[in-house]
Amino acid sequence: MTTSPPPGAASRRTKELPERYRNHRGVWVFVELERGRVHPVSFELMGEGRRLADELGSELAAVLLGAPGEAIERATMAALTYGADRVHRCADPVLADYRNQPYTHALSELVERHRPEILLLGATPLGRDLAGAVATTLQTGLTADCTALAVDDDKSLAATRPTFGGSLLCTIYTQGVRPQMATVRPRVMAMPEPIEGRSGAVVEHDLGLGEDAVVTKVLDFVADVATDDVNLAYADVVVAGGMGLQSAENFRLVRDLAAALGGDYGCSRPVTQKGWLPAERQIGQTGRTIRPRLYIAAGISGAIQHRVGVEGADLIVAINLDANAPIFDFAHIGVVADALTVLPALTHAVERRLGRHALAS
Repeated sequence: MTTSPPPGAASRRTKELPERYRNHRGVWVFVELERGRVHPVSFELMGEGRRLADELGSELAAVLLGAPGEAIERATMAALTYGADRVHRCADPVLADYRNQPYTHALSELVERHRPEILLLGATPLGRDLAGAVATTLQTGLTADCTALAVDDDKSLAATRPTFGGSLLCTIYTQGVRPQMATVRPRVMAMPEPIEGRSGAVVEHDLGLGEDAVVTKVLDFVADVATDDVNLAYADVVVAGGMGLQSAENFRLVRDLAAALGGDYGCSRPVTQKGWLPAERQIGQTGRTIRPRLYIAAGISGAIQHRVGVEGADLIVAINLDANAPIFDFAHIGVVADALTVLPALTHAVERRLGRHALAS
């Protein structure tokens, strides 16, 4: 997978940055706070933002929007702990629940006032909605669903993402405007280690927008409980199956091994397209991105769309009858065999020697 700009990329970009954008400095990370909880992708982005800011010799700032109270106070301290030099905070009752209009107003106003050169958001439902609106308001570029971020020779942001249905990786630059915006999916970047006791400046901002000016209203909140049992993104062990399992019924072998290992289970895109498993079980660029300690892929060919969703795993074990399957190019351990035979044997061995939940802890 491409993790840096291709050779000579800088020399191909000829558009000069206008004078009005040349004093933009610093890397900003939008810390997603919803219903009192910070989304983990925000801390993953803090680690990536810290690296980019250090390379640029600039400051890393977190941006927090929400209602006044304990939740935003805890999130502020967490942002500093995870690497922020400064926290820009807008606490207002209007921001208690996410709505595009007040959040876009607040973030756009902050960016125009303080002029960061890079703005990163998580590619969550909230982050995707907000990022597009802010980029449109600021009339700047936005690269979505990035898998790698780098600083180019001319100090511009090189944002790499899959394209053409996940068959290629391309590196995109925002030319001639600032800030350079990108969204990154959860679990693509590594979670940094927090530094307890770390401190920094907290800058308070007024929203400047009353409730009567906001068109949409939150009448009720209904939690989506249908997929609460799907924890692929943060599971330590994941077992997944592909078309090599031949039928929907054979996915019980994947579920059995995942249960024995105390993990979760998933599948490749063709499996969901067949209707064998629901979409929330799909792993890959158009599904879930995972970073488990152990990933077992059974009967999955390993096209680039799937690869970008699993490459952060500590250990990848591939089982496939085709010795030339692309998954063997990036798997740590490869087994050329029929997954229908190997999976039950593995489950039996795990249950006999380790117990069903030996790796869960």
